Amino acid sequence: MAKSNLLIDIVGWIGAVALLLAYGLVSTRKLQGDSGIYQVFNFIGAAFLMANSFFYGAFPSAAVNIVWISIAVFAVLRKKLRTQKG
Repeated sequence: MAKSNLLIDIVGWIGAVALLLAYGLVSTRKLQGDSGIYQVFNFIGAAFLMANSFFYGAFPSAAVNIVWISIAVFAVLRKKLRTQKG
C-alpha cells in the first residue's frame, strides 16, 4: 500500500511542477500561450494532478483538472485546424 501512495505522490508532484513550469514560461514570455509545448505541459500536469486528487478523494480538485485537460485538448485541436486551413 505504501508503494502505491508514494507513486501517486510522485505523479502528483510531477503534475504540479509541469503546471507551474508552463505558467512560469508563459509569464516570462519564454513560451506563447497557444504553443504546443505549453499545452502539453498543461495536459500532462492536469492529468497527473487529477490522478493524484482522485486517488485521495479530492474530487473538486479532480474536477478542475478534468476541465483543465479539456481546455488543453481544445486549444491543441483548434490550433491544428487553423494550421490545416491556412
